[in-house]
Amino acid sequence: MSNTTRTRTYTKSSRDWHAVYSARLTLSDFLVLLWVVFGVQIAWFGFDSANLKVRSSGLAVSYTSVSVILIAAWMSALSIYGTRNDRVLGTGFDEYKLIAGASIRLFGLLAIVAYLFKIDVARGYILLAFPLGIVVLIFSRWMWRQWLVAQRSRGQFTSRVILIGTQESSARIAAELRTRLGAGYLVVGACVTSGPSATYLPGGTVPIVGDIDDVHTALDSFDADTVIITSSDDISPTRTRELSWSLEPGRHHLIMVPRLIDVGGPRIHTRPVAGLPLIHVETPRYEGHTLYTKRAFDIVTSALLIVALSPALAAIALAVRFSGPGPVLFSQQRVGHNGHLFKMLKFRSMVADAEARLAALQDSPRVVGNSVMFKMQNDPRVTRVGRFLRRYSLDELPQLFNVMRGSMSLVGPRPPLETEVSEYELHVHRRFLVKPGITGLWQVSGRSNLTWDETVRLDLYYVENWSLTGDLVILWRTARAVLGRDGAF
Repeated sequence: MSNTTRTRTYTKSSRDWHAVYSARLTLSDFLVLLWVVFGVQIAWFGFDSANLKVRSSGLAVSYTSVSVILIAAWMSALSIYGTRNDRVLGTGFDEYKLIAGASIRLFGLLAIVAYLFKIDVARGYILLAFPLGIVVLIFSRWMWRQWLVAQRSRGQFTSRVILIGTQESSARIAAELRTRLGAGYLVVGACVTSGPSATYLPGGTVPIVGDIDDVHTALDSFDADTVIITSSDDISPTRTRELSWSLEPGRHHLIMVPRLIDVGGPRIHTRPVAGLPLIHVETPRYEGHTLYTKRAFDIVTSALLIVALSPALAAIALAVRFSGPGPVLFSQQRVGHNGHLFKMLKFRSMVADAEARLAALQDSPRVVGNSVMFKMQNDPRVTRVGRFLRRYSLDELPQLFNVMRGSMSLVGPRPPLETEVSEYELHVHRRFLVKPGITGLWQVSGRSNLTWDETVRLDLYYVENWSLTGDLVILWRTARAVLGRDGAF
């Protein structure tokens, strides 16, 4: 380990960040419930509610005491169901699901207790406190998560990671984690299975500190708390088991990267079979009630947006009309669901003879790494009005009518040109298993700044793992990406 230099400028690894963060969440949850429960009590009964009594079997208890008991029971339920467990904090929806589940179970339990012991509690008080409490709790946790992501982007509240695997697999995982600082994993070193043949992993930022036998030395030297095995094929099951046994319980964590990547969590289940922890991967489904629900959501949402945005649509149409000769709408043939062709609508953002000028621009510098799609950062064919529309993706709004017709969805892969499809490799055609979308993972992950390989990976990930909840998240992130104007040109 002489080829590495240890720099102690770090704070709060997972050994203490979870305890600190969990304590803050506990205090926050208590204050939220205090505000909600007593707020509902005052709103429902008035400021003299302290004198009101709840009667049960001859006993009389004040509503203030009931509120205190409710808060204590609610806090206990949040703790019992693991809503502050480090496995759910900071990422995914499990944290929010656990909060809702714990609250609903508590509500059901209290309803049973009230029925059995004939406790006459005002139903309106309970029916208002529980849903409001769930909403405010989830919102406060979401706010805390934004704070946590901001802290992690500065290197705080992270798990310090040692990678184990080949140089190639370790470099790939290190690069993925480096672009997702909000996930909370900071790679500080790597132990390569073939033995150190270089000082750093490809990319030059993560030091190679030895081989698999040097893991414990690396953990101590870099104050790391997490080991990630990036390529399990190069480590025998016996060696992996020995490594897991040798890690200090409660201090070190072991994570294994499966060979099958880009598969969403809901499709992966670990099931013990004959004593073996087998990983079951559900195949994606492209039919059934979820598709009908998605279509209904598309119709209702696009119709509402068309009505709500009609003044803006009219104003944009006038601006395009007076920006120069040519039609207001630009119609272009694209390849859609199952390879069917359709006419995609956009507000015209280029000069009228843009297609005729394209041949002369083919040799111009494109976006780096994108040889399939023609993307120029300063395309001379774009009009002044068009540049503004593209900056905020306003030129895409007429595609709401494509959604109404059924040729597109609100969320999906990017709709390609026929000329682009002719250059596709075979696996890229999986994009056509679902309808193309106005927005998608590509839109919220860099837009035109993405390379072709990155665009394909994101589209295929969506095709394999789409869900209605995921669509809602993408729509929310789209609004933020458009306002941020990242990758728009």
